[in-house]
Amino acid sequence: MPIAIVPIYAALLALLFVALSLRVIGARRSGKVAIGAGGNAGLERRMRVHANFAEYAPFALLLLALAELRGAPALLLHGLCVTLLAGRAAHAWGVSNPSEDFRFRVAGMAATFTVILITALVLLVGAVLR
Repeated sequence: MPIAIVPIYAALLALLFVALSLRVIGARRSGKVAIGAGGNAGLERRMRVHANFAEYAPFALLLLALAELRGAPALLLHGLCVTLLAGRAAHAWGVSNPSEDFRFRVAGMAATFTVILITALVLLVGAVLR
């Protein structure tokens, strides 16, 4: 049985998601905020970092898993998965700081969009050629 590639990276992304979740929980507890951001700019920033991850990572992983199921080359999958992992980490780092580093934010989103676009094209081309 061949080694599944995408689940390895999905697990690594899940660990990053938990870390981002724990940062939100910690900020909520220290700020005594149960719902929303309660006017706390730091909490709001952490919430957006977490939410942005939750908005993009699952969709990209779904496309990657479909590409793997359709027989995409292992090297391509590894490259796309590493790009997604690095992109999500870069975005989280760039947005997490109050003195936001737009280079990391932009690089992270560019990497994420690149993975989504390339994987979508791989799936479309594969569907048309079969």
